[in-house]
Amino acid sequence: MRTANPALNSKMFGRTEGMVDSAAMTVEGTALKAGFLTLLLGASAVYTWDKTFQYVEAGNAAAIQPWLWGGLIGGLVLALITMFAPKAAPFTSPLYALAEGLFLGALSAFVEMQYPGIAFQAVGLTFCTLFAMLVLYTTGVIRATPAFKRGIMAATFGIMMIYLLSWILRMFSVEVPYIHGSGLVGIGFSLFVVVIAAMNLVLDFDLIEEGAKRGAPKYMEWFAAFGLLVTLVWLYIEILRLLAKLRER
Repeated sequence: MRTANPALNSKMFGRTEGMVDSAAMTVEGTALKAGFLTLLLGASAVYTWDKTFQYVEAGNAAAIQPWLWGGLIGGLVLALITMFAPKAAPFTSPLYALAEGLFLGALSAFVEMQYPGIAFQAVGLTFCTLFAMLVLYTTGVIRATPAFKRGIMAATFGIMMIYLLSWILRMFSVEVPYIHGSGLVGIGFSLFVVVIAAMNLVLDFDLIEEGAKRGAPKYMEWFAAFGLLVTLVWLYIEILRLLAKLRER
């Protein structure tokens, strides 16, 4: 049982075996907590969205930078804490959702100014993708077989390595050609990444179901909901990038 999502790792659930509380983890409980975290993220995003437009209209776009970078760095730190200390998830996962909301709200507003309507399209496509993958998983159309898991894990790892290499090269003012542009190669790459991010949802669903079957402690609902939110955030950002490339053409 594996997943490409580093926040939803089978080893985390393995550590909980033999430590079952009187109230064990359930799929329904995880879904409720995932919904709550999504609402927190949305509320936080709306706040920075509004602030971003206010600052830009006032000619002070730099004022939003603390929200943008604070949310990004804060979310990363909280994510690392949650991944290495799952028992802290009931406290850190809501804070992560709020931090990511600050970042995504500012990011989305900046992109929205360039391409009106794009943020709402990205949000709609993200939730439509989530619903579609859930239906495909629950009906058995897509199964998280060992081969499927290995393929998605390998593809996800490859994408992360490409992004890491791109980030390192940019530090030396070197751009990776084609994949970040709005040409056919760039659009094709973004579409591929969106598909892989969507496939990661299947792995997340499978791992959540497996955790519930194992009778993991109740706090693992928060941890699993956090992991699912990590995938949704990634999926939204990639859809936003894909739509932006399409608009550039």
